[in-house]
Amino acid sequence: MSDPQSAAGAADREAAEWHVRLGERPVSAETLHAFKTWRETAGNAEAYRKVEALWRTTGSLSSDPDIQALTQATLRASKPQARRAGSRRLVPAALALVPVAAIAVALVFWLPARGVYETEVGGRRTVALDDGTRVQLDTDTRLRVRFAAGERRIVLEQGQALFTVAHDAARPFRVEAGGTEVTALGTVFDVRREAVGAQVTLVQGAVAVTDARTEAGQWRLAPGQQVRTVRPDAAPVTVDPAVETSWSEGRLVFRDTPLGEAIAEVNRYLPDKIVLADRRISAVPINGVFATGDREAFVAAVADLFDLTAQAEADGRVRLTARSVGG
Repeated sequence: MSDPQSAAGAADREAAEWHVRLGERPVSAETLHAFKTWRETAGNAEAYRKVEALWRTTGSLSSDPDIQALTQATLRASKPQARRAGSRRLVPAALALVPVAAIAVALVFWLPARGVYETEVGGRRTVALDDGTRVQLDTDTRLRVRFAAGERRIVLEQGQALFTVAHDAARPFRVEAGGTEVTALGTVFDVRREAVGAQVTLVQGAVAVTDARTEAGQWRLAPGQQVRTVRPDAAPVTVDPAVETSWSEGRLVFRDTPLGEAIAEVNRYLPDKIVLADRRISAVPINGVFATGDREAFVAAVADLFDLTAQAEADGRVRLTARSVGG
């Protein structure tokens, strides 16, 4: 059997610990019992563990202005409502636990979102990071920023981004995208995440690209080179960086691009897509410069060039059909 005095001592220590953390008056044994019951409820225990781990590794976050604001907002939203007479006995304990729940909610939902940047379909965004690096996000893009003492890491979860990296030899700059990792010190490069791996284009400077799933495994790019790590025989190829990064200026440049690929690229910026009904012309090359998101201009140009009919679908899409087939 456990020693009652030891148990009481542990309860007192826990009460004192929460008193220091929350800036509240010491809580009673009844409150601690209620807190223990709350913590044993499914879901609450995991939230508590996350808060506990964060507190022990980073110290108290109570002085953080963002945390303070979130905590106060949660407390205001958590004001008790009228309860039945049978539940009044638990009200004091529940009220004492509101700061704990408030901070748990603030930390669990706020901390993972900190350092996350994203755009919607058709959107673009430029972000200035703390180290002076500039990141331009393309359509439907989401990335996470994780800076530490010895490393600056970006996780590109989806989409495409152009990085203008501030030089810091003591903290390498790394971008992770679909199993591919790009390392640079001070340079300009573009990363487009694919279903597997990534497409990396170097504009200025030098980068090292690694992907353990491919036979080659690693590459060092020179300015004007690009590598798609999804390919089993992936190797750097020469490209025009201005064309590859034209999206950052709101333009799409096509040079002998197969029509099917051009439509797929235009569709990345459109909530309502373009459908090419006649697949026989999908490989025919197209040249031109179009504004991202300007579906009307692209459809008009393609329809005129290839003698197609543009039909609006009920779901918002536009269907391109050969005139001889579509009427």
